[in-house]
Amino acid sequence: MLLTLLVALIVLSALAPHEIPRYPELVNWPTIGTLLGLMILTKGLELSGWLHHVGRQVIARLSSQRSLAFLLVCGSGLLAMLLTNDIALFVAVPLTLELAEFAELPLRRLVIFEALAVNAGSLLTPIGNPQNILLWQLSRVHFTVFMQHMLPPFFIAAVCLLLLTLVAFPASRLQTRPHREVPSLHKPLLLVSALLYLPFLVLADLYFVWAGLVVVLAVFLAAFRTQLRQIDWPLLAVFVLMFIDLGRLAEYPVLAYANLARPAVLYVTGALSSQLISNVPAAILLSRYSGDWQTIAWAVDIGAFGTLIASLANLIALRLGRQRGSLVAFHVWSVPFLVVVGTLVWLWLAWA
Repeated sequence: MLLTLLVALIVLSALAPHEIPRYPELVNWPTIGTLLGLMILTKGLELSGWLHHVGRQVIARLSSQRSLAFLLVCGSGLLAMLLTNDIALFVAVPLTLELAEFAELPLRRLVIFEALAVNAGSLLTPIGNPQNILLWQLSRVHFTVFMQHMLPPFFIAAVCLLLLTLVAFPASRLQTRPHREVPSLHKPLLLVSALLYLPFLVLADLYFVWAGLVVVLAVFLAAFRTQLRQIDWPLLAVFVLMFIDLGRLAEYPVLAYANLARPAVLYVTGALSSQLISNVPAAILLSRYSGDWQTIAWAVDIGAFGTLIASLANLIALRLGRQRGSLVAFHVWSVPFLVVVGTLVWLWLAWA
């Protein structure tokens, strides 16, 4: 993905070299700052050994793959409603990797379903994902009004995901691994990471992300410098390049002649464009052509399913999961899910 984005950057720069000085303006730096802060704090939680202890407790209380899958899918979706889909994955995927230390798990499939779950859960609330935040601000409606408008696509996506989880994961008993010594907790690292987590999120929500990031970096540089070396810096580079490449693509007037006044056309356009340029740029692009924020929200949120690039959460999940063959396996599950859920939501929209 990093190489693909670099090639795209070279092509775009060759086509319009005069736009190169504008590249830094295309990057949403508060998002990058928020992402870096979360990567540092969740890495601190992971390296503290806390997830290891939680994983052992979860495995001890569950009896089957299906029950574990339901727990992780529902938990990921609920977290996404409250903390945004990206943040939810920074909790769910490392926890899943720790669970695999205690039992034989279909790890790759679990991570893929967690990506589907956070995209489905984030549908409901105006703070569930970046595109909802954008459209909520543009719509100027109350929090609860936004949720009411998003109930139909959320209900359809959630029911379909639960049914798919029922099919995808057997009710067979978990095959636990031989017990091994659980590493001791790194209590200072756990305490600092946990205490900084909520204040950092609050500062990011209040648009003081840089103040929060400075505090996080200062504490970790002073006390836990070695942990900073284990941050996934290439993932951060992927996000920067995505903002530049997709921001440039979104500036081309490719939708000038589409009949976006029709909700059905607007919905299909949003869902399909999300597959090519990701749903956040698609939301920005469509909002320039239409004031129908509800249909745009339905379109780009459902458009999170499908291709890997359709949602930044998809990229985060597979990058954190680090499982071979994930790219192909993700599309095997996600593309049919998009077709089914997307069609059902379109039928609901047409009927309404």
